[in-house]
Amino acid sequence: MDILSGKKLLLGVCGSIAAYKVAQLARDLTLAGAQVDVVLTAAAERFVGAATFQALTGRAVLSDMWELPEDGVIGHVSLGAQADAIIVAPATAHTIARIAAGMADDLLTTTILAATGPVLIAPAMNPLMYANPATRANVATLRARGLTVLEPEEGRMAEHVSGKGRLPEPARLEGEIRALLGRHSGPLRGQRVVVTAGGTREPIDPVRFVGNRSSGQMGYALAARARDLGAGVTLVSGPTALPAPAAVNVVQVETALQMRDAVQTACEHANMLIMNAAVADFRPAAAAESKIKKRGDGGLILELVPNPDIVAGFAQRRDLFKVGFAAETDDLLANAQGKLERKGLDLIVANDAVASIGRPDIALYLVDHEGITPLPRQPKTEAAAALLDAIVARYTAWRANRTQA
Repeated sequence: MDILSGKKLLLGVCGSIAAYKVAQLARDLTLAGAQVDVVLTAAAERFVGAATFQALTGRAVLSDMWELPEDGVIGHVSLGAQADAIIVAPATAHTIARIAAGMADDLLTTTILAATGPVLIAPAMNPLMYANPATRANVATLRARGLTVLEPEEGRMAEHVSGKGRLPEPARLEGEIRALLGRHSGPLRGQRVVVTAGGTREPIDPVRFVGNRSSGQMGYALAARARDLGAGVTLVSGPTALPAPAAVNVVQVETALQMRDAVQTACEHANMLIMNAAVADFRPAAAAESKIKKRGDGGLILELVPNPDIVAGFAQRRDLFKVGFAAETDDLLANAQGKLERKGLDLIVANDAVASIGRPDIALYLVDHEGITPLPRQPKTEAAAALLDAIVARYTAWRANRTQA
């Protein structure tokens, strides 16, 4: 199930030109299954009208301190106590100061004082205002109290100045909200998960490489799903055309050796490794320093040497739950079972390489020491959700067995 499905979210919108971005966010959250109640400050109504948010969420928009919700309870107490999370975006310097001071002079600030769930603040303002010591102190105060305050992005502002003060795009805001909900109540909260994704590129010369057709879609979807379930996620990625998932620590690499080093560092304090990357089995013994020129009709002979088996290097880590992948063209399940034992894995996910690499959908087989479980062909984002749910179930049992032992 989507982490947003059925969640009651309160979206506080303040008076900033960036409020136009939040209309898209409200729509996206609603389409994902959340119930979104929008609270507009008086200044916000000068930028985006209540009718816009009401049309996008299907919910009445609130702004009056004395307006009663449907249950007849005083507005700020009801909204704050019932919300699974409160998001203030865009959050102006003025509203941040009022929240930090504990003021309760409008519906938004009084609702935040009555909040029982997590609160996320997304500042948006002129870069000079954000850099002001007063604003920085207020942000530090909110973080010290346990509120999540995002750092604004750098870029061109409405006043034709550039700097740090832009509201993040809706996709990043949604990702941060998902991470917030996961950290608060997800089954992987407090756990550290490392996911690898994409293929590696082994250089032949400065412009050519040995690689494969892996798109990275499955690994990126797994990382996002692990984030939604509350894990602190590090994604070690080979080159892809995919945007980085929000609220995920992304480490970009190119070669198998670089990926090995990055994974070893990331796994030092990890609880789980999901080795989804299509790591090249071989690399050129030596890469030419200059572009190799074609000479006459002669061919080119490359000497290839084996790359290290990254996941097998963790076979002795008994405190690390290890998931490997087997993309095969022949004897799929037999090869997967062999790798499970040979590499010391807790679970291996097998798929037909020809029928999956570079495609948007995939059929999977889960192979562990208890047997084989098939998952039907489905889009990779849906397959990733089903797969990670299955991994979490096995990981939970694995942790319980370790505790009893």
